[in-house]
Amino acid sequence: MYKTLSLLVLAGTMVGSTTSRAETVQETLQSMLGVQIRSQGFVCDKALSATVDRRRSKPDHGVWVLKCSNATYRISRAPDMAAKVEPLR
Repeated sequence: MYKTLSLLVLAGTMVGSTTSRAETVQETLQSMLGVQIRSQGFVCDKALSATVDRRRSKPDHGVWVLKCSNATYRISRAPDMAAKVEPLR
């Protein structure tokens, strides 16, 4: 989890001044999660937002809620494993 977030923060530092780093990191995170669940056979037409589920997340096991234009998913990610995806709506 921390490696992924570190890479996203680094990606945010390379963007010009027209977009804030936090916005860039958020857009990158939601895009990355959208790509991951699509590769596992779930439908996510457009990733709209991604928020950390702090209650369920643990070190080396991140949990996010991804809102797509057509559905909402809870995504659990652990290193070197496929994501566990639960449709919420």
